[in-house]
Amino acid sequence: MARKQTRFCCGLLVLLAAHLGAQELPQNPAPTTPAVAAQDPGELQSSPAPARTPGKAPQPQNVLKPVEIRANLESDTRRLSTAAKIIIGREEIERYGDSSMGELLKRLPGITSSGRPGRGGPPAMRGLGSGYTQIMIDGERAPRGFSLEDILPEQVERIEIMRAPTAETGARAIAGTINIITRGGYVKYLNNLNLGASLENGKVAPGASWSRSDTVDGMSYSLTLSAARMERANDESKTTVTESLARPEAPTVLQTMQEVVRAQSQRDMLHANGRLQWGGAGSDSLVLTPMLVMSHNQAQSSSTLTQSGGVLPYALSDTASDNRFSMLRLGTSWSRRLDDGARLLLNNNLGRSTWNNNANTLQSGGANGRLPLSQDSVQIDTTWNSSAKYSLLIAEKHSLVSGLELEMNQREQSASSLRDGQNPLSDFDGDVSASSRRLAVYTQDEWDINPHWAAHAGLRWESINTSGSAGQGQATVSNQSSVLTPLLHAVWRPELASKDQIRVSLTRSYRSPDLGRLIARPTINRFFPDRGANSALHPDSAGNPDLQPELAMGIDTAYEHYLPGGGLLSANVFVRQIDNLMRSQTALETVPWADVPRWVSRMQNVGSAITSGLELEAKFRLREIYLEAPAVDLRANMSLLQSRLTSLNGPNNRLEQQPDGTLNLGADYRLSGLPLRLSGNINWTPGYTTRLADDREIWQGDKWVLDASALWVLSPSAQLRLSASNLLARDYLSGGSLRSTQTNGLPSLDTSQTTAPSYLNLQARLELKL
Repeated sequence: MARKQTRFCCGLLVLLAAHLGAQELPQNPAPTTPAVAAQDPGELQSSPAPARTPGKAPQPQNVLKPVEIRANLESDTRRLSTAAKIIIGREEIERYGDSSMGELLKRLPGITSSGRPGRGGPPAMRGLGSGYTQIMIDGERAPRGFSLEDILPEQVERIEIMRAPTAETGARAIAGTINIITRGGYVKYLNNLNLGASLENGKVAPGASWSRSDTVDGMSYSLTLSAARMERANDESKTTVTESLARPEAPTVLQTMQEVVRAQSQRDMLHANGRLQWGGAGSDSLVLTPMLVMSHNQAQSSSTLTQSGGVLPYALSDTASDNRFSMLRLGTSWSRRLDDGARLLLNNNLGRSTWNNNANTLQSGGANGRLPLSQDSVQIDTTWNSSAKYSLLIAEKHSLVSGLELEMNQREQSASSLRDGQNPLSDFDGDVSASSRRLAVYTQDEWDINPHWAAHAGLRWESINTSGSAGQGQATVSNQSSVLTPLLHAVWRPELASKDQIRVSLTRSYRSPDLGRLIARPTINRFFPDRGANSALHPDSAGNPDLQPELAMGIDTAYEHYLPGGGLLSANVFVRQIDNLMRSQTALETVPWADVPRWVSRMQNVGSAITSGLELEAKFRLREIYLEAPAVDLRANMSLLQSRLTSLNGPNNRLEQQPDGTLNLGADYRLSGLPLRLSGNINWTPGYTTRLADDREIWQGDKWVLDASALWVLSPSAQLRLSASNLLARDYLSGGSLRSTQTNGLPSLDTSQTTAPSYLNLQARLELKL
């Protein structure tokens, strides 16, 4: 069936491409560049296509002209920004036809992603994820629980990467900020349709997106709709060996456990967003930005467990899960030009996110016998935030921005866990709620002092209050914190003609614990689901309402050299000193869901850490170095990273998820005389080991990802994009070790290794301008 679907989808694309390719190509069509969505609703931009010169001699057909307008705009925006900002435009976003945001972001400077190759994963700047990297959608912090995997790359207009925080964008960005700007804000006509399909491990995944922009009776509107289906295999195998260290010089194997998982998942996604604007161009303006995200994920897995020595918990475990997510958000923005020339911007956003999760497991064989397990939960998050921003142009190239932000979140959750019809977490089931309130006040001054110097100074105060309970009948707990963050950025341009410049940033930032870390319903480990004892290797998990935010002092220094042809060479050095570091710690506790003490993992503040690194980036045309070279554009970025916890002995006492570095090498080649562009990129993340505690370590294997794509321009209104992701399709290896004490008082060592295969992904996409 999969082969028939593949032939059908590919045949359909070929027929459409042949039909459109047969249309006559105009002579030397001028490239067009969509407008860049402006953050200020009163300052929309458009980039109409330049008119053709009358009477000009026809040019040969089938010549692919490079599009330079957008690249120059992105380069100029980066160079003129006082706070370091990297702009990734639509052309680079589309280049490889990525099916997920994680796969797209992994190629960008200083960004890594966890998980097996070809699957993306949450992005981490400087190797720091899990709250260190601030994710924003259209300039607003992403809602709680939101995943970038719920946004398709077709919905994104551009990506802004900010390596240091500013008072306006917020200080919850120890590693940096990734701002995803969704498509919209055009003031010219646009009507685009993309049709595509991908193939991975014999599974066909179709997808389509449509974008429409126009102006009607003084109102400009933009609408974007995307839908996709993914089917993936998630197989893996894990081997755990337990050894006795009674004689450390000659360890004795006590037991070996092997788990083989065969898993499949199907994911359907729908994403729609719009932008409606009245007014603008210097006058009052009103903007409405609705957004809808829906996803439905179904998964089936079968786990076989074998063991030599010890007691086998179960021999076979079959699980079926059904998870649904929806998010509806409506944003309003009103902008007004005041009499003194200042601009007042009022923003309001109201959002509602819903998760419906259901999982049923049947374990059989082993010590547990035939044991049915089920988990059901419904979670609803309602978020409202409002902000007021006052912008004043004090003098030419000197502006002052001040603002006030208020955000309120309310979480309602209902959950139930059954073990053979009995509820081990009855004290925590039922309807529970939690809420948080955030208040922030900021001001920042941005001033081009003279052609050689520019400065950006800001001050931000922010407080967060969280309250709630971990279950019905449980005591209500609260957590309060506030942070004052001064921020300073400066740029020095020693030689104006060369456009070289040096940046320096001194910042204070922080990482706040989320609701799930503070107030979390306990989760019982699946290997030991009864009311008896578990092991330190398989702990339960729960929240910690006493967590305090991490505070970081940082310095960034960068040198940027802009080449005459639009290329760039840059080097950036950063240091962060982090206090109140949060890390998961496992301890033996007396808990209400068991008759004996159990091992429980909770986040704790464990001390301080320091991290530093060097980030290099290069983008240029090969002809800028050698005039006779082919038409090749080169891209490369490399990061060298290190970190150290002061409260934990080494070696490998690094921050979690941070590798020693990352490397990207990419190239584009435009064939002479043909409307064809070839692109390739290789991404490498070296393997590393992380010490979590004196008795516990985890490790990740190295990861290589090779991607390639081809773009064939069929006509001014159609192009065909073919891409191959994860060409190497290497297995992803990970594991860990734990030193503990057996019940007989003798020391032991548990070591594990997980092998997760990855797969080649092939994609074809037809891009039409209607």
